[in-house]
Amino acid sequence: MPVPLFEAAEYVCHGVTWATGDPRLLLAPLPGGSLAYAEFMGQRLGFRVAVAGRWCTGRYQFAGSVRVEALACPDRAPAEQSGQCARCARQDDFRFAHQFHQGGHAPEALVRYMAQPHWLYLATFADGATKVGTAAEPRKRSRLDEQGALFATYVTKSPDGRAVRYLEDALARRLQLPQIVRAAAKLQALTGLIDLAAARTAHEEHVARAADALTDMNAPLVLEAWTPPAEGDLLRTGRSKRALYLYDLRKGEHGFATVSCIGSQILAVLDRDEEMHYVLDLGALTGRRIVLGPFSSPSAAVQAFLF
Repeated sequence: MPVPLFEAAEYVCHGVTWATGDPRLLLAPLPGGSLAYAEFMGQRLGFRVAVAGRWCTGRYQFAGSVRVEALACPDRAPAEQSGQCARCARQDDFRFAHQFHQGGHAPEALVRYMAQPHWLYLATFADGATKVGTAAEPRKRSRLDEQGALFATYVTKSPDGRAVRYLEDALARRLQLPQIVRAAAKLQALTGLIDLAAARTAHEEHVARAADALTDMNAPLVLEAWTPPAEGDLLRTGRSKRALYLYDLRKGEHGFATVSCIGSQILAVLDRDEEMHYVLDLGALTGRRIVLGPFSSPSAAVQAFLF
C-alpha cells in the first residue's frame, strides 16, 4: 500500500526495498497496520525523527515454498538484537538461513525455500571493493539492486541454497574477498566517485579470478552481467558536484529532493535549483520512528560550503 510523503503520519522505517523493481521506503504505520511503502524517486522527501532509539523491524515469514515476505512487529516494540524485539526474533524462521549449510536446526519452511536454485555473484562498489554474495532465484534481481554496487556479475547458478553457500565460503577464502561491505564505506566511496574506470577494472579482474577458481571446483560458469537500475545513473556518473550530507539522519528534521538512488544511497538536492548535490544513506533510517511531512534540512547544510 503506498503512502503519501506530505501527510504527517508516524511510522517505523524498515529501510529501502527494491522488491517492486524501484527504490521505496518500507514503513510500518503506528500504532498498527500492515507494512506500506513510500515512493521517493524524483520527489521531495521530508521527515522528522519522532523518538530516539531503535525500534523492531519485524520478521520474515515464508510465502509458499520459494518466497519470503516482511511482516511488521505487532507490538512496534523497541529493538533488542539484530534490529528485532525478542518476540519477532524468536518467530523469525529465516534467521537460520545464513548457517543453513553448516547443519543444525532448520524449520521445514526454510528447508523448502533452500531447495530452489540460488545464484552466486560478485558485486563491486565505487572504491573497487568487491564482495561475494548469494541470491535465491526469486530475489536474483532485487538482491543486487539493493546492494549499492556499481558492477556485478552472476558467476554460477547452484541447484539449492546449501550448495551455493558452500561455494560462497570457498570462493571468499580462495579470492580473499569479504561477504559484507559496510554501508559507511559504500557511502564514502560514492561521495568521492570521479569515474568508473578503477571500479570496472577491479570487477573484471575479480570475475576472471572467480571464473578460474570455480572451474577448479568443477562449478558451472555463468558469467551473466547484472544491469544496474536506471534510478542510479546520475549517482554512478561522478560528474555531479557532490558532498557528503552533513547531518545525522537518525535525529532531527530533514528534507530534500531525490534525484538518483543506488541501493539505499541517494543523491539529493535541498532545493530544486541548487547545483550542490548531497550523498546520503537512507538505510540509516532503519529501525527509526519517523513522521513524514513538509520538513526541511537545516539551512547550515548549504551555508557550510560558502566558507
